[in-house]
Amino acid sequence: MTLLDRVLRRIPFIGRLVHEFSVVNVLDCATRLAAQAFLGALPALFVIAAFAPQGVRDQLVSSLHSVLGLHDDALDQVRQVYSADDTAETNSIGIVGVIVTLLSATACSRALQRTCERAWQMPRAGARLVAWRWVVWLAVWLVDLLLQGPLHDGFGVGTALGVPLQLVSGTFLWWWTQRFLLGSRIPWLPLLPGAMLVSAGVLGVVAWSAIYMPGAVERSLRQFGPFGSLFVLLSWLIVLFTVITIGICVGYVIAHEEPVARRLGTPPPPTPPTPPTPPAVAGSAA
Repeated sequence: MTLLDRVLRRIPFIGRLVHEFSVVNVLDCATRLAAQAFLGALPALFVIAAFAPQGVRDQLVSSLHSVLGLHDDALDQVRQVYSADDTAETNSIGIVGVIVTLLSATACSRALQRTCERAWQMPRAGARLVAWRWVVWLAVWLVDLLLQGPLHDGFGVGTALGVPLQLVSGTFLWWWTQRFLLGSRIPWLPLLPGAMLVSAGVLGVVAWSAIYMPGAVERSLRQFGPFGSLFVLLSWLIVLFTVITIGICVGYVIAHEEPVARRLGTPPPPTPPTPPTPPAVAGSAA
């Protein structure tokens, strides 16, 4: 018996985690989510900023500074993007471009919905049930992103209040996200452990970003020019969505642990269908 087998036998929880990670395929889901956010959700930020008043743009820059920890050249680059002339941007984008960009951004919502369904071993929901939810979730995510700057600063009080506020608001966001994108097919309480883990994990990524991102972005800008920051941002998104996916998966396993499941009223996992018995071949008994 290998060391891994002995560990899995002594700690069944670890075995259930490993099984859940393999079922969900964590890295595959995280990479897909990062790609959809990079190609769809981030361009939507630029399109919305093109039509937003300057106050909203400034708030968005402040929030990106809080989340990514950008400063100096990298932060100046973001400010330049969100300080361009309104008329020039709106004319170049156009109404059709706005609609196409926003519809493309819902690909991130769809990918996140599928991740939640895989983690909770749920079948795909019908388009009528969830299509409108993709747009609503994207709108809520944009509002939450705008609030990250004030939350990080504790609405002027400081990080001593900002950290608990971010933790609580993140818990509510990811609690609602799972419930909403799963089409209310899972009760509220079983979704709470995953929401708390994701919120804590995202807060950890934000704290790590303040240390890692400024130097990484500046090095990339020196080596690759303006495109260097894009490479770092994509890597950051992969880390972020890996943490989110792991949090949802671990929350599922915790919610199905026997003592926790009784308290939360977790529904039992779906039973895989029994394969049909092949018909007996005539004369086989002979």
